Amino acid sequence: MNRKNSKVVSYNKWGYIFLIPFIVVYLVFQFIPLVSTVYNSFFENYRSGLTQIGPNFVGLANYAKLITNGDLIQYTKNTMIMWILGFIPQIFFSLLLGAWFTDPSLRLKCQQFFKTVIYLPNLIMASAFAMLFFTLFADSGPVNSILVSMGVISQPFKFMSNIWATRSLVGFMNFIMWFGNTTILLMAGMMGIDQSLFEAAEVDGATSNQVFFRITLPLLRPILVYVLITSLIGGLQMFDVPQILTNGTGDPARTSMTLIMYLNKHLFSKNYGLGGALSVMLFIITGILSMIVFRFSNSKK
Repeated sequence: MNRKNSKVVSYNKWGYIFLIPFIVVYLVFQFIPLVSTVYNSFFENYRSGLTQIGPNFVGLANYAKLITNGDLIQYTKNTMIMWILGFIPQIFFSLLLGAWFTDPSLRLKCQQFFKTVIYLPNLIMASAFAMLFFTLFADSGPVNSILVSMGVISQPFKFMSNIWATRSLVGFMNFIMWFGNTTILLMAGMMGIDQSLFEAAEVDGATSNQVFFRITLPLLRPILVYVLITSLIGGLQMFDVPQILTNGTGDPARTSMTLIMYLNKHLFSKNYGLGGALSVMLFIITGILSMIVFRFSNSKK
């Protein structure tokens, strides 16, 4: 008995040893920066010209400033709008393509080719994607030239000066970049569903729509919750696409300014106090929204 226990302890020792690299990386790159960010958020610490102000302890003054000036609410609203504009078509087309690719009765040809094609945009750097769209939809860009030559519009349309055109472009780029990844995840979930359920439904005379909404979607709920939460977290961290598309200004009238772009401005100006407070607020907002989504998605009907 003692020999058995000693073997178990010996095996457990190796498990703890293999965990050491993860623990070290987590402490250095996750935990310590997190504690440092929270600590800095309670201090006034910024540079005014060549003069360094602080660090001076100010308590919750940085948080109060963020909440009272209205920018936090406005930029959260901007971020959520652009995320929704990209996520709705993303989840729609991902479910549609996933259902097509996993339906054996359709016998689609060249599936591997199409799966590769829809995933390719996910491999392109977001900055390169944003530069491409910035060039395409510029006032003198190819899109305006084609529309004018076809007689659709009489003069070039200023996409970057229109609020909803700019937001829609950001949402469309996020949709193009991420719907392939979402499709692969949903396909994995669909392929894990017991085929006997579909066969039984077919015997009972269920239509394709009934099978999809009564069997596929309910059994995909865990994957859908995962996709929704990870997409929401990624949406709140939206930075590179609107940053490049609007040249870092968030124009027109800062309606495309996201939370991370706002945070980047504080860090760029060396305002570590407000930057730390904004990081903590972003962490809290992400946690609250993720919890709401999780509770709502898993509530019993």
